[in-house]
Amino acid sequence: MELLEKMLEDQKLAMKAREKLRLNVIRCLRSEVINAEIAKKQPLNEEEILAVLQRELKRRKEALADYEKADRPSLLQELKEEIDIISAYLPTQLSAEEIRELAREAIAGLGASSKKDMGRVMSFLMSRVKGKAEGAVVKKVVEELLK
Repeated sequence: MELLEKMLEDQKLAMKAREKLRLNVIRCLRSEVINAEIAKKQPLNEEEILAVLQRELKRRKEALADYEKADRPSLLQELKEEIDIISAYLPTQLSAEEIRELAREAIAGLGASSKKDMGRVMSFLMSRVKGKAEGAVVKKVVEELLK
């Protein structure tokens, strides 16, 4: 089942179950996808839809820190639930050890030996883990291995 179809089906289920938060999050996600399609002037493919979902997830994770600073526990809990809902639509994230192993392979394969080679390694690695790992995590692992 396509991602948009799954979201639409989940939206219907959330309506029937009267799950307000899930319904609002799914509506928001679908709206962002539609806005991206309008901006692109053509339908998005699965990869582009995943990029939109990841952007929304990233926004909420960044807001998490702000809510913690503001000491807003109720909003913090709601935001964590939103993150869980969005995460359900994304591919399973790679663990730090899996990223480390892929980074070692990339470094060995490219013959990288110093931080000067970081751009090449990151470019190669991000194309392999796209959607499965956050760029910041990958960058941190590559920096550790190239020291």
